[in-house]
Amino acid sequence: EREDKETGEMLPMKREQGFTLIELMIVVAIIAILAAIAIPSLLNARKSANEASAISSLRTLTTVGEQYRTRFQGYASGLGNLSAESYIDSVLGSGTKSGYVFTYTTVPDSWNVAAAPQTAGTTGDRAFFVDASGVIRFEASGAATSASAPLD
Repeated sequence: EREDKETGEMLPMKREQGFTLIELMIVVAIIAILAAIAIPSLLNARKSANEASAISSLRTLTTVGEQYRTRFQGYASGLGNLSAESYIDSVLGSGTKSGYVFTYTTVPDSWNVAAAPQTAGTTGDRAFFVDASGVIRFEASGAATSASAPLD
């Protein structure tokens, strides 16, 4: 209590405005708990999105590889050729897209592309492979090859 200077009567103490340290600590703890729950889910969603993008890019490369062969009577010698002829965008043409590194290889009368995560476990979990057959294959660990299991 405090005394009113004018009347001399005792008044209850007024609480200062603001938050106490305990209240702030409780709010920070709640935010930390929510972040600990949400962040792993967001990272897994990002990896899934990167893998879906890699698969989509491999499907695109299968289609444009055949279009290029029809137009030029031979397969492209690299992603740069496909990009230069505007069959793919410059991002995929650079060999890196959505956390994956794409390696285009020509073989006699064919081609293949391997897609591997830039940082395994962070940008993606699986590696992928496609060749002129159009069958996309994957490996859960390590590089994917023509002997890897096909995607469903």
